[in-house]
Amino acid sequence: MRAGPAGRKRARGGAFGPPPPQPLKEHSGRSARPGMLSQALLRLASAVSRRRMKLLLGIALLAYVASIWGNLVNMRSIQENGELKIESKIEEIVEPLREKIRDLEKSFTQKYPPVKFLSEKDRKRILVTGGAGFVGSHLTDKLMMDGHEVTVVDNFFTGRKRNVEHWIGHENFELINHDVVEPLYIEVDQIYHLASPASPPNYMYNPIKTLKTNTIGTLNMLGLAKRVGARLLLASTSEVYGDPEVHPQTEDYWGHVNPIGPRACYDEGKRVAETMCYAYMKQEGVEVRVARIFNTFGPRMHMNDGRVVSNFILQALQGEPLTVYGSGSQTRAFQYVSDLVNGLVALMSSNVSSPVNLGNPEEHTILEFAQLIKNLVGSGSEIQFLSEAQDDPQKRKPDIKKAKLMLGWEPVVPLEEGLNKAIHYFRKELEYQANNQYIPKPKPARIKKGRTRHN
Repeated sequence: MRAGPAGRKRARGGAFGPPPPQPLKEHSGRSARPGMLSQALLRLASAVSRRRMKLLLGIALLAYVASIWGNLVNMRSIQENGELKIESKIEEIVEPLREKIRDLEKSFTQKYPPVKFLSEKDRKRILVTGGAGFVGSHLTDKLMMDGHEVTVVDNFFTGRKRNVEHWIGHENFELINHDVVEPLYIEVDQIYHLASPASPPNYMYNPIKTLKTNTIGTLNMLGLAKRVGARLLLASTSEVYGDPEVHPQTEDYWGHVNPIGPRACYDEGKRVAETMCYAYMKQEGVEVRVARIFNTFGPRMHMNDGRVVSNFILQALQGEPLTVYGSGSQTRAFQYVSDLVNGLVALMSSNVSSPVNLGNPEEHTILEFAQLIKNLVGSGSEIQFLSEAQDDPQKRKPDIKKAKLMLGWEPVVPLEEGLNKAIHYFRKELEYQANNQYIPKPKPARIKKGRTRHN
């Protein structure tokens, strides 16, 4: 039987070195008299969670003492030419501290999204690697609103703090700037391992880093899962099927992957990650779940990440040609991000240890998809055809019978509804970028060559 949050024992070290030093116990001290603190400091102290109380009170008291000192110094005046000159140097130093206190007080009174209450028995401590990224941030929202304690680990290579900033300060949430290629020591019950570049420009920009994240990073997370007895879910990908010769793709298909192509760092990295998961399951008894994720879209996608959805939406909104590689007859099946998140949570909670496809079986050609986005945006953009890219899969469609049967899961958000939400997000994001004097440009999704033609 798995130990609950209250019953988990502290890790005693493992394959990656000794455990971190134990924190010192806090000692209660003599409480300060209320008359010596301003009302603002009292409100701040009452709003702050216990684990941050000491640090913030230290900052607040330092500012308070500095303020008093500044007032005392200002009382020493210099009489010159009949005018009273007040020294103000101290005030210049103290004012930024006062401003910081006001910002802290404001941040701790902010409203958070509604969170379900869970008992200590039902509430889980969950780690989400890559939790500030596109899919990871939506998964974090789901887990937080379900009432769990969530720790997000991200190195912000592709993730953004903005994606999770609405949770910062909540007592159930913690954000850690950390790269998973380095060991992590933390007590958790579940691990969602999503950390990895996922768009072609990002993983082709630094293929070695992509390989390290998917191999060494996965090894570190499996080591952590082994030490603390956590269940680990690996976010794998439909790219493990490569350019498939079986259509649609079932979980028992071994794939057709180019091991030395421009996409190999990601494709093979995920294949190795799956292999390591099942090696740890068989040899060390680690509970693993593997989700093979197909094309996903929605808010918080990087506008210039080079994937087909973001490229088409951005180009249509900016009145630029929609770039299609090859004839546009290649097929893809797109799922909305909330459907994927529900599938991930269902898989983590299930007893299914073998790989499971999570995707939308509704198939469209790239050209159909470009025309659909053009119509939804109301854009007059033309469609521009570029030379077909190397290693570009011709067909991609999931067989989700296993997910339906064993998880009771299937996509429910219609394609046009999801696209309208994504388009709305991109409009808002363009306004934000314009206000910050930055105009994003679509990145080429794949290596390309040759001339172009127009439709």
